Amino acid sequence: MSAAASGDEARVSVLVRVAPAEAFRVFTEEIDGWWRPGLRYRIGKNRSVVHLEPKLGGRLFESFQTAAGEKVKETGRVTCFEPPSRLVLTWRAVNFAPDEHTEVEVLFAPSPSGTMVTVCHRGWSRIRPDHPVRHGEPPAAFLATMARWWGSLMTSLRERVEPED
Repeated sequence: MSAAASGDEARVSVLVRVAPAEAFRVFTEEIDGWWRPGLRYRIGKNRSVVHLEPKLGGRLFESFQTAAGEKVKETGRVTCFEPPSRLVLTWRAVNFAPDEHTEVEVLFAPSPSGTMVTVCHRGWSRIRPDHPVRHGEPPAAFLATMARWWGSLMTSLRERVEPED
């Protein structure tokens, strides 16, 4: 796995030993199965379910139960859906203002031993440096944290998608 951060983006790549179509399918259709649990990765205090509607305009959202019933929090929207090679989503942290968002691009490139999955989370230069989402970290440190966060998720994807030896 490799990770990099620039002034505007965090980028992570992981090699999975399946064809691009299968990697894309698991990423989109089985997202709740590989997206890590816990408040570091999910909004819901209790067990939540991560959903991705695999189509142009589809939502990325979590649903979870509260005392008042089911709650749904949208995190993003699919802006590009090109199976099995590319997926692009808008991305919103729960503490973003209505006009704030970033972008997540996921590429699925064939390689001799499977598929290189690359996540590029960009648009952070549009989010003010003192925004609470940054947890007080300077930009470079924050982007490194985001790269590690996505790296953990991509490790989980690899564990989900690869066949057992």
